[in-house]
Amino acid sequence: MKRVLTVFFAMIILTACSNDEINTYKYKYVGEGTYWEAEYLFKGTEKWGEEDGRGTYSNENRDEFILKFKGSLKELSSVKNLEYSYETSAGGGGGTREFDDHPKEKIFKSTGGSKNGGKVNEDEIIQVHVKWDDFEESFVLHSNK
Repeated sequence: MKRVLTVFFAMIILTACSNDEINTYKYKYVGEGTYWEAEYLFKGTEKWGEEDGRGTYSNENRDEFILKFKGSLKELSSVKNLEYSYETSAGGGGGTREFDDHPKEKIFKSTGGSKNGGKVNEDEIIQVHVKWDDFEESFVLHSNK
């Protein structure tokens, strides 16, 4: 009988502990300028719960920024330096590339992630800035719902 009661109480405790609410999200933003186009992917999970009578919250997310030159690889072949950045409400990112010879591809990626960091809003507008040698271009990304 003690075993049955132990199992019963263990089930009650486990059920009470699993009242956490977990939400997942996955947002995609796209946009382009005259020479470049970009895509920003942001996905993660949020967890709301309760511990010792207090509400708890945590999140974990991953992001990926993809920048693509719209012209041919031959048009990009004389570039020696490339800098790009993007800015969201949760922070930003970017990259710098220096080419000894010439670019061998026209797609550039940056990835990242965080735990308990800021979350990008689904409907936000993301600012992108690209500088390659003596040229510059800025454009925005919008949600691709």
